[in-house]
Amino acid sequence: MTEFVNPKELGELEENVVAINRVTKVVKGGRRLRFGALVVVGDKQGHVGFGTGKAQEVPEAIRKAVEDAKRNLITVPTVGTTIPHEVLGEWAGGKILVKPAKEGAGVAAGGATRSVMELAGINDVTAKSLGSSTPVNVVRATFDALNSLKDAEQVAKLRGVSLEHLAE
Repeated sequence: MTEFVNPKELGELEENVVAINRVTKVVKGGRRLRFGALVVVGDKQGHVGFGTGKAQEVPEAIRKAVEDAKRNLITVPTVGTTIPHEVLGEWAGGKILVKPAKEGAGVAAGGATRSVMELAGINDVTAKSLGSSTPVNVVRATFDALNSLKDAEQVAKLRGVSLEHLAE
């Protein structure tokens, strides 16, 4: 299980707008138009977060989403340029299967998952979306998968054995 990170402790965070939704509400006087934004931020060194924002203007929605993403930063355990083990992430209708890949393989993932992996600094990984293709659900499922990753030290501590004993 990963813990949340203070964005002030990190350097420069890159941001990537994953999706922009146009939402219309029909009211007595006509239609009210608003925009929803889904943004992923990360430092490409194991820290990544996502957020959503809604406003009457697109730039304002993106700004709100970036603020939300910075409040939801997590640390992702890595082994070299990939993840420690295979994992399945689920959120609502979205399911993501994430597998480690050999060095140099690149990010074999689609759309929303690709931007999360790249901003997390994971350069070699294979991911397959098995459920909903809705960007919000895909991003949340990807974060569920990344949150359930454990590195060797965490596994050794959970089992109550030394790191050397675990390697045997």
